[in-house]
Amino acid sequence: MRKTAKIKAGFVGFGEVNTPREFIDGRCAAAARELEAQGLELTVTAPVSDDPAGAQAARAVAELARAEFDLLVICVAGWIPTWAVLAVIEPFKHKPMVLWGLSGWQDGDRFVTTADQAGTTALRKPLADMGYTFKYVVTRRGQPPPLAEIAAYARAAHAAAVLKTDRIGMAGYRDMRLYGTLYDGVSLKAEIGPEIEHFELLELKQLMDGIDAGDVTALAKQVRARWRFVREPKPGTVENSVRLFLAIKRKVAERGYQGFSFNDVDGIKKLLGFAPAGALTLFHDELAISSVPENDSLGAVTQLIVRRLTGQVAAYLEFYEFLADGALMGVPDYVPAEIVEGGVTVMPNAFGSFGEGLLNVSKLKTGRVTLVRLGRTNGRYVMHLMTATARTPQKWEEAGWAPPAPQLPSLEFAIDGDPGEFIQKVMSQHYIIAYGDQRVVLEEFCAIKGIEVL
Repeated sequence: MRKTAKIKAGFVGFGEVNTPREFIDGRCAAAARELEAQGLELTVTAPVSDDPAGAQAARAVAELARAEFDLLVICVAGWIPTWAVLAVIEPFKHKPMVLWGLSGWQDGDRFVTTADQAGTTALRKPLADMGYTFKYVVTRRGQPPPLAEIAAYARAAHAAAVLKTDRIGMAGYRDMRLYGTLYDGVSLKAEIGPEIEHFELLELKQLMDGIDAGDVTALAKQVRARWRFVREPKPGTVENSVRLFLAIKRKVAERGYQGFSFNDVDGIKKLLGFAPAGALTLFHDELAISSVPENDSLGAVTQLIVRRLTGQVAAYLEFYEFLADGALMGVPDYVPAEIVEGGVTVMPNAFGSFGEGLLNVSKLKTGRVTLVRLGRTNGRYVMHLMTATARTPQKWEEAGWAPPAPQLPSLEFAIDGDPGEFIQKVMSQHYIIAYGDQRVVLEEFCAIKGIEVL
């Protein structure tokens, strides 16, 4: 798993002007410390009251405006008239927010409250009606604060912010003339954020031709020592994979891509004469970005979303069979080492008329997973989510591989809920896998971006 970036949040507390200030200040400071313990990097401004001149609100706006942050935490520590809160948060309406109401405290045999939830309940509906994007959470009397909920929403807000500047490199266009891999560039940029930058496969071929032979030889030697080979490859097979990888690596570095996809069947296999699986296996050994084949545009975007939210590589898997309780999914090419059980294993092999490549035949990690796919239906973005348990598959093979046929990297998924309902909502042959139950943070991201969850 890759380390996730630091999440930055603005933080402002509120309490009514007639409430003793020490009750507001101390509790807001404690709440800020609790969020920092969750890993958030806060820009904190002193609590704001409803002073008639609005001086405290103006001061808070000026201080927050000097900082960069992904979301704003509105910490209500007592009753506060709505206007005082709006005076602070209106300039930041474009950012996601957390409306957090604190709870009172026990003083001997009695409980003391500053009417925190009077403040939040007066705010919740007006904020919703005014179009604010926010999560409403409260600390309940005698219960721990909802820190995990806030942290998940903060991760989602950070991902939504970063995606606006992310860029995916796409070599070629519409592999195999598929329809489900297409996308609408304007709506993708406007509603989700990433840019997909297309370039021609000729650029990769030109870069391959310019790779130093000594660099190819040196890395090919490392690859032979790093991976387990089921059998000896033909002369040049390893070198082809290394040369293609070095070309992709150079292009990715040159353009600063955070994701990568490519024309596989009608492109590299057909025009270059070998399967690119070895190059992409090496790609994931060496680079900390995600990739998916077949010019799968929204598959690549889904990977970016999952990686920004979880820090995982966000590998893709493809449907092969539906089972009584779920599905058999695998890949006919490569998987990142991050999801491999044990070391990477490759088999030199060819499929149909395509030349020999280094097929990745590694075993995959099992356990709890989340299957994810972003799609576009009737002019709106939707996300299909399902949790499942991944298990080691029974022995199987895909027809068409040169004998002896390999067992492809694969998992059987026992889907939570009704498998039939899942099948009826399937949106593509490719789904993205995230280990663990990641549903909460994905749903928070969808809430921020206005994506319907299926």
